[in-house]
Amino acid sequence: MRDHLRGDEAAYPEIWTGRATNRAQWLAALVGAACLALGIELAIDSAWTSGIVPLVMSVVGCIAAGLLVLFGTLAFVHVAVKVDKDCLEVRCGHIGLPRRRIPLSNVAGAEFVPRVTPRQWGGWGYRWRPEKGTAVVVRRGEGVVLRLWDGHMFTITVDNAEMAVRVIRARLRPSLPGATH
Repeated sequence: MRDHLRGDEAAYPEIWTGRATNRAQWLAALVGAACLALGIELAIDSAWTSGIVPLVMSVVGCIAAGLLVLFGTLAFVHVAVKVDKDCLEVRCGHIGLPRRRIPLSNVAGAEFVPRVTPRQWGGWGYRWRPEKGTAVVVRRGEGVVLRLWDGHMFTITVDNAEMAVRVIRARLRPSLPGATH
């Protein structure tokens, strides 16, 4: 990736936006909806003869598993990233939660990573690993790694990550020691 000089900042949009999508997550959401439907079906039309306790446990288990899988996967079907003059904002899923705002004044540097995989982070979603930091991984592919002044790292998979890094680097404060541009 080519580094750009500070004077090139005017060449970048005032607000940069990017996103990444994982259509395979819809399959997992479908499984969650099926579990939810099974739990509702058991509750409404049950011919169980082995007692009420096993029925209640089955209904509650199916509904709980269905809701957990359904909402857990829908939250990470896509990620939207926005970089403005002051901060980077990451929003997940259709309702934008979880959401994280990182002021650019907290960013020491930004790096382009050509390949981030869910396997590196233990799966899709909002992840934390002690040796790697925090990540929002919705698919395998290119990503942005932010090095924060407090020593933490934050990784995001997003399309056109190279441009995101350029925009972030152009907006980092030059007066901060150790900032990479």
